[in-house]
Amino acid sequence: MNKKLCVAILGAVLIAVLPACGSTSSQDADAVVADDAAFNDADVMFAQMMIPHHEQAIEMSDIALDPTVGASEQVRALATQIKGAQDPEITQMKDLLMAWGMPLTSEEDHSSMMSGMLSTDELAELGTLTGAAFDSAWAAAMIAHHEGAIEMAEAVLADGKNAETLALAQAIISAQQTEIETLRSL
Repeated sequence: MNKKLCVAILGAVLIAVLPACGSTSSQDADAVVADDAAFNDADVMFAQMMIPHHEQAIEMSDIALDPTVGASEQVRALATQIKGAQDPEITQMKDLLMAWGMPLTSEEDHSSMMSGMLSTDELAELGTLTGAAFDSAWAAAMIAHHEGAIEMAEAVLADGKNAETLALAQAIISAQQTEIETLRSL
């Protein structure tokens, strides 16, 4: 056989065989991606509710970091830690919702299910306090806020489906329980 004919036959065989090999691999890869991307209403609600919950914790931390309130070094350090942990988690939850094709906020009002949230007036009042009075009020508010986040995380652990959401919920529980213990010691 001449070389051109051998190359043509080999090319034809490869064209016939490669799609079959690729489709199995592609189907397997698609199944893995689908498993990783699986989510349910509990996952969506958790992310949609936890985003504003975390945003308020960051807002509370920003108040603590304002030099005019005179927060203690311990409170400022914890506020910095909270911001450092929760800001990337907000990004992660927004990314999940976008990947799922879901809105960042729920059309339904779930605010009654978000324990520990401060009202606008309570946030404003917190910002008027200084020194030890601020530290005490901030710690009490953040404890209640963290307890609310833990409740939401426990709910998604019970009913959620997405592996990334469940891992995030477990990380939130662990970190915020530790921070509650620190807050109680202030």
